Amino acid sequence: MKIVIVGDGKVGFTLTKLLSKEGHDLVVIDSNSDVLRESQEALDVAVVTGNGARVEVQREADVQHSDVLIAATSSDEINLLCCMVARKLGCRSTIARVRNPAYDSQLRLLKEELGLSLSINPERAAAREIFRLLQFPSFLKRDSFAKGRVELVELKLRHDNALVNRKLSELGGFARLNALICAVDRDGEITIPSGSFELREGDKITIAADAAELANLLRQLNVGAQKAQSVMIVGGSRIAEYLAAMLLRAHVRVTIIEKQRARCETLSEALPEVMVIYGDGSQKDLLLSEGIRQTDALVTLTGMDEENLIISMFGNYIGVPKTITKINRTEYAEVFADKGIDTIVSPKLLTADEIVSYVRAMDNTAGGSVVTLYSIAGGSAEALEFFVKSDAPYLNIPLYQLALKPDILIASIIRARKVILPKGGDSMQKGDTVVVVTPAERAVCDLKDIFVEGAFDAPAPIMLP
Repeated sequence: MKIVIVGDGKVGFTLTKLLSKEGHDLVVIDSNSDVLRESQEALDVAVVTGNGARVEVQREADVQHSDVLIAATSSDEINLLCCMVARKLGCRSTIARVRNPAYDSQLRLLKEELGLSLSINPERAAAREIFRLLQFPSFLKRDSFAKGRVELVELKLRHDNALVNRKLSELGGFARLNALICAVDRDGEITIPSGSFELREGDKITIAADAAELANLLRQLNVGAQKAQSVMIVGGSRIAEYLAAMLLRAHVRVTIIEKQRARCETLSEALPEVMVIYGDGSQKDLLLSEGIRQTDALVTLTGMDEENLIISMFGNYIGVPKTITKINRTEYAEVFADKGIDTIVSPKLLTADEIVSYVRAMDNTAGGSVVTLYSIAGGSAEALEFFVKSDAPYLNIPLYQLALKPDILIASIIRARKVILPKGGDSMQKGDTVVVVTPAERAVCDLKDIFVEGAFDAPAPIMLP
């Protein structure tokens, strides 16, 4: 597809990198020619220098003949204006990053008039991700499919875990819990395991499970299922404001430490039930005096990755049960995995996942299009949700008869609100929702893409003499 990206900042560059790998025809617009030059050299994409909200700049980028325009500048207003201009020029779909919560109700009301196909709030998405993790602090990552009926959760195996040194074929209890281990991260190497795979201490495993069985699953694995009752947030960002509001509704005690007095006053007015501390959250003495040792969870949300990492490492060092770290430069995440930085949240990656999911859904819908997409196992694998169409070529065929490409796993089938963790004799039926796990480099756009090429071709006719 032909895609135009306006804004070459953190989110824009991440999107350009992901979409260029999938073979799309990309044009990037930005007013900073130096930044564009770096993207052009690194990713081999076309660039246009200028204000992406101007008609002449969009025409130069050939927006009028494009399938999608993605507006990801730092300004909500410019992003919305870019989308309006693009739709007037004839662009098929437009996506805007909109961060200001004051625009939420207006966007729902004026989506059609603004020409928006999709709007994304990275801060709200990050806050929602953190909140869900705090509900089950033992998980390193938690993603939801099929309107919350299926969960993909990541867990690190400690030495006392019942799964250590056992083969997957020996885990009969998982079947009773409607759970399936679908990916294993061992020292940075990702495996989509078979029954003969043996788990080891330190493995990070991704489990597909019936959402109703999550608490039972944790008890079976002998890991804590207690929700966080008190949370300390360092950094009074917009993510912190969203997160604190969600936690208050769940009756969780919240403390926010912020070093800008004006922001403290704003937070105190907006969230009167939150204890807002004016001070530098990177100072050890302040953290200790404000009760970091007694908190159930520490969430670091300052504007600097380095600060967030160091504060989280300190929290882990003194025994805080759960630490969650916001970072933007995710390429270094694996370096800190052994330093107590297991749970990382990246607003730019959450935004990129949602946009890539939308683009793939547009790209090909012959066999069942992408509904939801999440990066898992440190970005080395993807979990995708598909809706099965009535004319799909694989309907009602037992799974053992279907030829899947290597390293692909059908993790679950959701049928009439029932979660099925599939076995060889199960099949996909019209209207099912299917969750698939695949290596990230596969870039699966359609459910039929998980099968070997020619799997559903009609047999060649027999020529009689």
